[in-house]
Order: sequence, then C-alpha cells, then structure tokens
Amino acid sequence: MAKEKKTEKEETKKTKTKKEETEAKSVKKTNKHEVNVRIEGKEWQDALDEAFQKRQKTVKVDGFRQGKVPRSVFEKKFGKESLYLEAADIVLPAAYTKAMLDSKLEPIVQPSVDLKSVEADGIEFIFKIVTKPEVTIKKYKGLNIKPDKVEVTDEEIDHEIGHLLERYTELVTKDGKVENGNVAIIDFEGFKDGVAFEGGKGENYSLEIGSNTFIPGFEEKIIGMKVGEEKDLDLTFPENYGVEDLAGAPVVFKVKVNEIKEKQARELDKDFFEDLAMDGVTDEKTLRSEIKSSLSAQKELEVENKYVDELLDAVGKNVEVDIPEELVNEEIDRLMKRFEEQMKMQGISLGVYYQFTGTTEEDLRSQMETEAFKNVLYRLMLEKIMTEEKVEVSEEEVDKEVKELADKYQMSEEDFLKQFGGREFVKYDLEVRKTVDLLKDYNK
Repeated sequence: MAKEKKTEKEETKKTKTKKEETEAKSVKKTNKHEVNVRIEGKEWQDALDEAFQKRQKTVKVDGFRQGKVPRSVFEKKFGKESLYLEAADIVLPAAYTKAMLDSKLEPIVQPSVDLKSVEADGIEFIFKIVTKPEVTIKKYKGLNIKPDKVEVTDEEIDHEIGHLLERYTELVTKDGKVENGNVAIIDFEGFKDGVAFEGGKGENYSLEIGSNTFIPGFEEKIIGMKVGEEKDLDLTFPENYGVEDLAGAPVVFKVKVNEIKEKQARELDKDFFEDLAMDGVTDEKTLRSEIKSSLSAQKELEVENKYVDELLDAVGKNVEVDIPEELVNEEIDRLMKRFEEQMKMQGISLGVYYQFTGTTEEDLRSQMETEAFKNVLYRLMLEKIMTEEKVEVSEEEVDKEVKELADKYQMSEEDFLKQFGGREFVKYDLEVRKTVDLLKDYNK
C-alpha cells in the first residue's frame, strides 16, 4: 500500500449567500474531506423557537403553569444557551443535506460530524466525509496463478469410512472397571473450600474418558472405578480458567459411577448399511463411490476458494491505494456482527465468549483487523477492474439469480430481497463474480 502523501491539496469552495443561507467550505485531504456548514438567520432562529416549544412543555417555573412559561422568563432563568443543543439536533439533517449538495461528495462510509461553534446568531458544523480512494493497479493480467489439481486417494476414502463406522458405533453396558475410551455415566458435584460452586454439579452425565471434556486430571482419576463406587477427586482448576473465582483454585469433586459403557465396533455389514440409510448405498463398493464423489465436490470447492484467494492476493500486491481507517473499521464492525451471530447460533453471547477466552472486545477487533483490511483492499481493486473492463450485469441476469436464490433458501422472491439487501446487492454480487471470472481467464 502506498504511503499517504505528506503534501495536502486543498480545494476551497465558498457559496456567497445572505445571512439566512448556508456557507460551505470543502477541504480535501486525499480521500478525506472536511465540509463546514453554518446555519444562521431565520433558519437558526426557527430552530431555537422549535427547541423552546419543546422545552416549554416540560419545564417548571414558580408562578407559571407547566407549558405556559414565557420565552423571556425561560431564557432569564435557564439561559438562551440551554436551547442550543436541542436546536442543533433540529437543524442537523438540513445541514447534512446542504453539506452533500454544496460539496457534491459521495461518502463511502457514514460521515461523522463535530460541532465547531454555536451562538445566538448561528451554529457551525464540521462534517468529516470519506470518499472512495483512488486505486492504481499496475498489473492484473498474466500473473500465472494456477489452481491445484483435485485428487481423492484410497486412504482418504478409508479414513471417511472409519469416521462413519465410529459415528455409528454402539455403546453397550460392561462390567468391571472404567477404562480409557469407555463412557462413564456419573453423578458429580464440585466443592471449593467445602462449599459447592455454581455449575459444578451433574447427574447421570455421560463422560467419554479421554475426551478431555473436564479439567485436567478429572477423567484420569475416574479410570479404575467400578459401578456404584464413590470417590473424592482432589483437583486444581487451570490458571487461565474463564471463571475468576475458580481459576487456579484447588477443589474437590465428589463422583459416583452409575454405569460403564464401551464402544462396540461396527462392520460393513447389512445392519450397518440399513442404519446408514444413504440412497443407493447398499455395500462397500457403492459406499466408496459415494464418498469419493462427496470428497471430490468438497475438494473442488476448497481448491476453487484457495485459487481465488491466491489470485486476489497476487493482484493485491500490484495495487497502490490509501485505504482510510474508517473503511477498515466499518468492515471490522461487519465481521464483529457476523461473529456475534455465529456465537448466538451456538447459544453463546459475546460476554460469555470474552469471559471464557480471557479476551476483550478490543482483542477481538484487533484479531479481525488483518481480514478486514484484506476484504476492503480486494473490494476496491475488484471495483477498479470492474470499471476498467466495463463489466455489466443485465436485469435478466439479476431476475434469474433472485429466482434461483429464493428457491434455494425456500423463500418468496420478495422476502429474499428484503432479507438479503435488495436487487442492487444481488447485481453487485454478480458483477464481482464476473470480474473474478475475468481475472481467472486473464491468468490461466
């Protein structure tokens, strides 16, 4: 990425007006602009009047009924300045509109606004506007980026069959003692300093020994126990445990083994294929064929994603652009929201996630910064190539895509468009995909 230029090119635009109108000035700093807007005269006085009307309804002054306080009395008691912030909120939308019209700028992120000054005869805002940065791509053709070949080996198929046999393993009750790999059905309760702690109790809990589900030492100390046996386990919580009161604390778990189960290995027999219930799969030959087809499709997708990422990375190394931090922060916000939604689907709030990982929101945002920067860079350079190559998407193509996606998600087209951002979003997505396809063609 090119460094930001040290010199600043300033463009000043002033609109000569009467007092009642707006004066706007735009100062350009690469793709960052400051636009000053002053509201005065009748427009500002009307806003102060409206602010007073709102305050008058709720303010209480001795000797006057609520809602009947004269303006002169109000201003003498509270000061005219008490109306300024309310009036500022009233004129802000109009000031923003004037800033956009006068400067003719197109923000790429939501502009921020500061209050520069406010007084009896007017108010001045500073709108900080970030526009799309200039993008220069030195090279995006002939980069000689090739996709990997897709191959599925017999060993990979055997591995998947092993997973299936493991998944359909049956648990059978056994006599004797708990061994590594067994499933122990236990009652347990944890105590710290002789007092039971929250979340440390369970009944008839199925614990696979060797799964490392519980804190270190717990599962190992159950090995050798018999059905009906009770035992106190002296353990210590890890120093980095997510619950502060328990982190590094010595505790005692009272445990009772109710039942012991062991895994019974499955074979590729008739019963297994009936339990598997996969269409067209009745024996080992058809199973291997189905698994090979599934692995091939999965690998093709992985190879395609890796190829596109390598292609974009190669193009990105030939790009010069000053990416504003506002764009990166906006992308981090989007990634944070997506992560929060993923956590919610697992029944975990961000607060709980921070607690158990020992991290903060600042840590998580920092972790996402690299991905966010890359996403913004790729988007800007693809839009540049899109413009240079005159990539176009017809309304018919958008109609087709909307129909296919609505059918895929089993939604009406209207509901799909509402939920996924409308036709412009679909059109933009198609434009990006067409541009990526062009890059593939140029770099075969």
